[in-house]
Amino acid sequence: MGWRILMALILFGAFPVKADLRSFIADIDTAQWRLSLNNSISCQLVHDIPAYGKAVFTSRANKDSNLSFKLDMWVKPSKQTSVTLHSIAPKWQPGKEEHFLAEFDVYPAFDGELSNDLAWNVLAQLDAGMQPTFFYNDWFNVQDQVSVGLSSANFKSTFSEFKACVSQLLPYSFDDIALTVLSYQSGGTQLTDAAQGQLDRIKAYLAVDPSVKWVLIDAYSDSYGSRHSNQILSQKRADSLKAVLVESGIDTERILTAAHGEKRPVASNLTKSERGRNRRVVIQITKF
Repeated sequence: MGWRILMALILFGAFPVKADLRSFIADIDTAQWRLSLNNSISCQLVHDIPAYGKAVFTSRANKDSNLSFKLDMWVKPSKQTSVTLHSIAPKWQPGKEEHFLAEFDVYPAFDGELSNDLAWNVLAQLDAGMQPTFFYNDWFNVQDQVSVGLSSANFKSTFSEFKACVSQLLPYSFDDIALTVLSYQSGGTQLTDAAQGQLDRIKAYLAVDPSVKWVLIDAYSDSYGSRHSNQILSQKRADSLKAVLVESGIDTERILTAAHGEKRPVASNLTKSERGRNRRVVIQITKF
């Protein structure tokens, strides 16, 4: 009878089941960090995690400082799972104290993500030689625990390149230039000083973003003069602006222009300031 009782105890969980810890981390000899994006609109620092996926830090052109982190997993979560993040001393730096960084949830079919301050903290831990490590219960077997570590081996030099890239990001984003209205001085194709500054921002952005699909230019005039002359003037404005953008490196076939003359005014044309609002060109930019 003894063996039957023992089997029943095992089957019905009378004895505690020891959880297994499955660990994913690159070893010191193979750990690598690389910049996958390095330009004035995007900086991306990537670290491959063997048999698991990769860690991705991304900063983009914006008026505000920004950094995002994504734990890009080959196998996405099947259910909402709590994750804890700790900073651990690697084997080659014994004696440093482990400390807790954060706790957050990952959601079904999504990667693990961290926002600005915490993402920078993770980079700071790596720069200090620590090993940021994520812990969670396996969503396919809650008895097993998973640890995912970011190795600080070979980190510092690439991190320096990443910080240099971040320091040169444009202080505005695609959303800031995607729809722009530029104003003209009276009677010609000369932009106002403020409009010229905005055009320079657009040129700088378009010069480095290969994902731009179309640049749509709609040019208008005020009602001063004849309708025919205003139509010709708005066409000149559209053509001159297109020429400027082509010179900055935009494929001419991706720039579509339309001249509307004094049609579709946004003000009454009764005063000087109202006519100034109607002397305009609207630039719309779309991406693939």
